[in-house]
Amino acid sequence: MNKEERFIYVSKELEKLYPETPIPLDHDSIYTLLVAVLLSAQCTDIRVNKVTPVLFTLADNPFDMALVDPEEIRKIIRPCGLSPKKSKAIAELSKILCEVHGGNVPENFEDLEALPGVGHKTASVVMSQGFNHPAFPVDTHIHRLAQRWRLSKGKNVKQTEKDLKAGFLKDDWNKLHLQIIFYGREYCTARGCDGRICKICSKVNEGRKSPIITNKA
Repeated sequence: MNKEERFIYVSKELEKLYPETPIPLDHDSIYTLLVAVLLSAQCTDIRVNKVTPVLFTLADNPFDMALVDPEEIRKIIRPCGLSPKKSKAIAELSKILCEVHGGNVPENFEDLEALPGVGHKTASVVMSQGFNHPAFPVDTHIHRLAQRWRLSKGKNVKQTEKDLKAGFLKDDWNKLHLQIIFYGREYCTARGCDGRICKICSKVNEGRKSPIITNKA
């Protein structure tokens, strides 16, 4: 199976397993999605979804959040980890959204990535899941699986994103991003597979005798 065939096979198998791809982070606006994604850094979606109802009861828009003391935000989001940094970012980006963007989350990468606490991955999630623009956010699961499936050498996250965008159809990027994450959590975990065990790995690496050592994100 050559690289092009692997891309096609992976895409078809993931579509069979996950025809529906609900967004894992609970939100009811693009602003609350942005905050939830920011909180998810080095934290599970499950934990974020336990914290955000309390936070969004306090403030679910940038105008209200900008008035909240960062220390109050920190106390609520503490279970998500990195709370001093994240609470400061939430407070500051909320003020910027009010002062610069009229209370709206900007619909472009440049302005999103200029916000405190918002990197390329967070911006990509907001652009794809919030605004439905084609993007391919790469998290640890995607970075790991892209290497195990030999879709990318995984030199770094930036290169992995570039390789996946080149190999998959642009119209499928947003869905595939979630499908790969779901598969990585369910079938091809960091310790549960070595590039030869799960269904997709065993197929695309058929006959392989040694495990695939992946680079970390």
